Amino acid sequence: MTARRLKITVLVDEATVPADDPDFKEPPALPITEYHVIDSLRHLGHAVSALGVMEDVGELVNTLTEHKPDLVFNLTEQFAGDRRLDKNLAGLLELLRLRFTGSTVRAMMLCRDKALCKDLLSRHRIRVPGFVALPTGRPIRVPKKIRYPLVVKPAFEDGSEGISNASLVYNEEALAERAGFVHQRWEQPVIAEEYIEGRELYVTVSGNKRLAVYPPRECFFNRQGDEGPALATYRVKWNKEYREKWNITFGFSELEPGVLRRLERVCRRVYRLLHIRDYGRIDIRLTPAGEIVVLEANPNPDLAYGEDVAESAEKAGLSHEELIDRIVSLAMRRYK
Repeated sequence: MTARRLKITVLVDEATVPADDPDFKEPPALPITEYHVIDSLRHLGHAVSALGVMEDVGELVNTLTEHKPDLVFNLTEQFAGDRRLDKNLAGLLELLRLRFTGSTVRAMMLCRDKALCKDLLSRHRIRVPGFVALPTGRPIRVPKKIRYPLVVKPAFEDGSEGISNASLVYNEEALAERAGFVHQRWEQPVIAEEYIEGRELYVTVSGNKRLAVYPPRECFFNRQGDEGPALATYRVKWNKEYREKWNITFGFSELEPGVLRRLERVCRRVYRLLHIRDYGRIDIRLTPAGEIVVLEANPNPDLAYGEDVAESAEKAGLSHEELIDRIVSLAMRRYK
């Protein structure tokens, strides 16, 4: 446990702050990450305040500098509704010379830009899906080496935002239609990547100098023939009724020891290459041939109780409070 009682400001997206409970003191009707983290921090004995990030940067700076927290627990995922700007908030904390949890601008930028992330990893011989970046306002050209079907995604979103069953396309006409829809709806470039047949795994990594890899989680699609989703779409991740309809479940992976060792080794390398700090999650497809293909890396995954990171940590022997305490300890150790 953290050696001393800290004054911690939890930085959150303003839209998550309840109007009648700005300090997250009462359990909400639908528990959310912000409440879970703040509640665990309070149970650990810290003096905790919540701060919603407003668009007035000057006011944000003034509040942070006047409050002078020992540590900022950074849970922000966007600024002014734009996920591409989440890295700038980490940069602001660095400029203010405030101690904070999680990754810096470098990791946030590398992980947020899906094409840049995959290009970097592939240059280090980490297998990723073949992909093509499709900027707005340009003709769609797919290199011959890229093979259909392709998964069409917004280039800068996360949490499966913008991914549906229609994202899986089988020809150039369908690609153009879906890419045009994403360009218009999300107002950003598109990445179209080869669909990888196999098991979908989520691997949590924690640490800085020494890394711990927690037991991997898996999305079990339980498809009957060609029926049902083959992707972890937005509805698969966030709609319980939809998962029940298609018998989709989340649980722990059962892997051969050799496969598990290779998986842990790859995830550690990805974590290091992308400069992720304190904690992160690597999303993987494991092919029927046993090949490990990296889909995404998330430097700021959901820390809610019951979600993949907390579930994996608990399987490794850490309660939610102990997981949050580990993140605090890792961050504080960095600033000694």
